[in-house]
Amino acid sequence: MATDGKLIRDEMSGKIVDAAARLALSEGAGTVTVRKIIRALGVTNRVFYNRFHNVEEVLGLVYQDMALRMRQGILEQFDPKGDFFGQITDIAAGTLKLSYRLKLGMNQYVFTQDSVSTENFLWWKGQIQDLIRFGIGQGLVRPDVDCDLMSYAIWCFIRGYNTDALARDLPEEEALKGFRYSFGILLDGMRAN
Repeated sequence: MATDGKLIRDEMSGKIVDAAARLALSEGAGTVTVRKIIRALGVTNRVFYNRFHNVEEVLGLVYQDMALRMRQGILEQFDPKGDFFGQITDIAAGTLKLSYRLKLGMNQYVFTQDSVSTENFLWWKGQIQDLIRFGIGQGLVRPDVDCDLMSYAIWCFIRGYNTDALARDLPEEEALKGFRYSFGILLDGMRAN
């Protein structure tokens, strides 16, 4: 730890996080250790521990970055004038595509982090609720749909499907085909008559 007891945040901190991300994506988050990180960077333990308390802290930052990239990449796509249900399906399927790109090798770690990250859960649930409310307001979604319950169900479906597809090592195209089919049936139950 730094001599004054405070952790250093500098360019090397970023390099440590980047090295941990590369290791996690290539070897799996469960195999990332301080030793592997410092070996990859050619630095000492002191360099690491002056900046971070432990490897979990670093992996937490990797996860936060991945969650932010997923958020930015997904919801920018929605066009209020476009096909509502088609777009919702595309957005949800986009989470699966990004999961294959970002989470591969980190699926169990990310699943665990998603389970304990209230902030990420509330953000996604709020976004889903907004989309449902928009659909209700446009007369596309049944007015009796409970936004709170449905947003939670959709969150669980997307998160669970993504995690299971990665854990089972399904080919991406096969996973997407099954996802689109199943998610489409879920959305059909919300359609206004």
